[in-house]
Amino acid sequence: MGVDFPPGTVDLDLVTVDDLVSVVGSGRRTAQLFTRDAVAGASRQPFNIFTFVDAGGAAAAAQAVDTAVAAGREPGALAGVPVALKDLIDQKGLVTTCGSSFLRTPATATATVAERLEAAGAVIIGRTGLHEFAYGFSSENEWWGPVHNPWDPATSPGGSSGGSAAAVAAGIVPLAIGTDTGGSVRVPAALCGCCALKVTHGRIPLTGVFPLAPSLDTVGPIATCVADLAAAYRVIAGDDPADPWSVPQPVIAPTSPADLAGLRVGVPVPWTERTLAPAVAEGFAIVLDRLVAAGAQVSRIAEPALDPALLPRATYAEVAAVHRAWFTEDPTRYGPSIRERLAADLAHTPDAITAAFGWRSGLRNAAARLFSAVDVLMTPTVAVLRKVIGEDTVDVAGEPEPYRKALSWFSALVNQMGAPALALPIAVSEDPPPSLQVIGPWWGEGRLLAIGLGLEHSGVTRPAHQSPYRW
Repeated sequence: MGVDFPPGTVDLDLVTVDDLVSVVGSGRRTAQLFTRDAVAGASRQPFNIFTFVDAGGAAAAAQAVDTAVAAGREPGALAGVPVALKDLIDQKGLVTTCGSSFLRTPATATATVAERLEAAGAVIIGRTGLHEFAYGFSSENEWWGPVHNPWDPATSPGGSSGGSAAAVAAGIVPLAIGTDTGGSVRVPAALCGCCALKVTHGRIPLTGVFPLAPSLDTVGPIATCVADLAAAYRVIAGDDPADPWSVPQPVIAPTSPADLAGLRVGVPVPWTERTLAPAVAEGFAIVLDRLVAAGAQVSRIAEPALDPALLPRATYAEVAAVHRAWFTEDPTRYGPSIRERLAADLAHTPDAITAAFGWRSGLRNAAARLFSAVDVLMTPTVAVLRKVIGEDTVDVAGEPEPYRKALSWFSALVNQMGAPALALPIAVSEDPPPSLQVIGPWWGEGRLLAIGLGLEHSGVTRPAHQSPYRW
């Protein structure tokens, strides 16, 4: 399908990725036009979204796409699509800062995920801001300044992939790439009103991606709709022999929306039995009512292992291995909040680490038993929708709570499981809306995305709206 645009600036919020690719591939609009507008938006935005805007590299990539189209060659599955890339994913010749105070050496090779994007004709316009070393949920960075939420600049876009979600919410790009170790694509997508996909661990290669906790790390897209997540997934997923975490599983993308009638939905308790912000509680209740009306089988399932309060801190001990030498040499090169967390990681005992990994195995086995009885699990994505920059607590139904707890409560267990999950805006009138998390069984991204399409098609969730910001 295609969209017939008037001459001049193209509003990216009017099209899906497939529409944009169709327009570029047909020659009706050039990749250079889309790239020019995206680079202009990235350069002028007031939200501290980007650590680097690669105007020259983006222009060259867009020209290559247009040259291929003019020559009658296949330009790629993402031809001309402007993409923002989290600044811990390597691009040869560019600095990967990881949001740090001291990493400034240009990368010697391009990460597999970025290579696949470029090979598909995507145009990477710049590198997005993040929580320092991806180790947090606010993207309030002591060295680079906070990333601001385009819906309300006084608030955080979430983290750690806050810049990637903000770039999509502001309408600068239709697609951005982040990473997710405890919720870092889903949490910012939720706070910015976007869609996100967290994949099965090992599904998208980590080659060239700076690690946080490698046994939990994943790469994933943030976009405005499920179809765009699927378009990105088709390109970047797949085995990479250079990545020891990569698993050679077939990549199956959805072809049509799933029928919600008969869908078996599990609402796990005690996981979902916690205090929520009123808008989140109301939105989740609306989802469950709409699912029942659509013919889905919704059941509350008791599983004591699925309790985030049991998550042992020592499961993140591998973070210490990444940073031990740098931290030992000079801990002040890290911001105060990250410094405190790294010190705690370095102090874990072997017994605590062993027990933590035993707990993780028990969690995964418990989840496997649940997926033998249901097709998906559903929870809210976050417990609140608003985190004020500079404040360490959030308001949860009138009571203050540490923001990391409120933002990670529903997401962190999914990484510990290793399972895939979607974060989707619930179809209510407010913006940004509350967010629904849909969790599927391992290697089931194709089915999960089809269910996501079905939820959008049925009006349970909806595509993201662009923030009022216009660059």
